[in-house]
Amino acid sequence: MSVSDPYALPEGLPVPVDDGAADHLTGARLPDLVLPSSQGAVNVRDVEVLYVYPRTGKPGQPPLPGWDEIPGARGCTPQSCGFRDRYADFGVRVAGVSAQSLEDQVEFAERNRMPFPVISDEWLDLARDPGLPTFEVEGLTLYKRLALVAEGGRIVKVFYPVFPPDSNAEEVLAWLASSRSTTAR
Repeated sequence: MSVSDPYALPEGLPVPVDDGAADHLTGARLPDLVLPSSQGAVNVRDVEVLYVYPRTGKPGQPPLPGWDEIPGARGCTPQSCGFRDRYADFGVRVAGVSAQSLEDQVEFAERNRMPFPVISDEWLDLARDPGLPTFEVEGLTLYKRLALVAEGGRIVKVFYPVFPPDSNAEEVLAWLASSRSTTAR
């Protein structure tokens, strides 16, 4: 397996630890914020499942230096493809977001046939409100990997840290199913 294969997770990736950077998010409101996406403008407040990732890779291109040594950095494409593959099972609006450019997001969404919006938050608006956690690498500020479930614009569940990233969609679906069964009682 090539380290530049964004679809594969190499063995021995460092596991991210809960550093408390997302503790404030449960109960927070998503901002009334319209951002560009692979499917046009999206108001973040209208999304029920928002998964957040640092940066997708491109086949044949090397990742940023030291990328595989940063806990939680590697796995954006497998995380996204997990949400893509299970999209029909969600029954709610799903979107992915990173700080990558709209051009990068559109290329990624087209290459991977993403059925939902892939949002560009180049200016890190969501780092300010509601305060999504970030990290620095090679002069870039990127989002830490997490997933949010919102109801009526209010965050009701936060998945953080996310590991392994390729099973995040399954984890969110399981939570939604248990939440719905509890609500139905």
